Amino acid sequence: MGKALFITGTGTDIGKTYVTGLIVKKLRDAGLRAGYYKAALSGAEILADGTLLPGDALHVARVAHLAAEDASVSYIYRDAVSPHLAAQIESCPMNFHKVEQDYRAAKERTDYLTVEGSGGIICPMRWDDAAHVILDDLVLRLGLAALVVADAGLGTINAAVLTAEHLKMRGIPLKGFVFNSWAGGVMQEDNVKMVEALTGAPVLARVEHGAAALPMPAEALAALYD
Repeated sequence: MGKALFITGTGTDIGKTYVTGLIVKKLRDAGLRAGYYKAALSGAEILADGTLLPGDALHVARVAHLAAEDASVSYIYRDAVSPHLAAQIESCPMNFHKVEQDYRAAKERTDYLTVEGSGGIICPMRWDDAAHVILDDLVLRLGLAALVVADAGLGTINAAVLTAEHLKMRGIPLKGFVFNSWAGGVMQEDNVKMVEALTGAPVLARVEHGAAALPMPAEALAALYD
């Protein structure tokens, strides 16, 4: 069975899937057997016949040149809302036994499995009369360490430190940060300094807008996987 790493973000729409694609591509380009898994995806692309397409997984597969079976998603929801609400709307709650099975099957197929979360680390995955499950519960259940994707710009100190503090409180190991939409300059350089000082975790890569590759050695990236 291979190794795995969980990718979360400081919030929604900060480029987590984009960075995840670059992470998987970096491993694949280094000749490593890498794959992708996501427990739940909401806001799926809808074809004319009503078929739901997992846009995030398809993006990563396209960027990293993955076969379909190496980019899997357990639950695909139509509505672009939090997974717990999408599940309520579609009357299709997540079964976490199935998630664990799918995760372990994906892990068996690869040496380095990148597991992408939904939204931020406190994203509700299921919230009904039968179960209350937050994303961090799932990360703990799967025994994963986390890499956090954050926007490099204004506000990232607060968002990054709060995410790191929550991970620490829940006992989830933090491997470090990737800053997305990197443009450089005094403020963003200070953001790196302050986030590292306040969390004790490194900013491992700075990804410029439109970057085609993760600016980080493949060996250092692979070493993050447990």
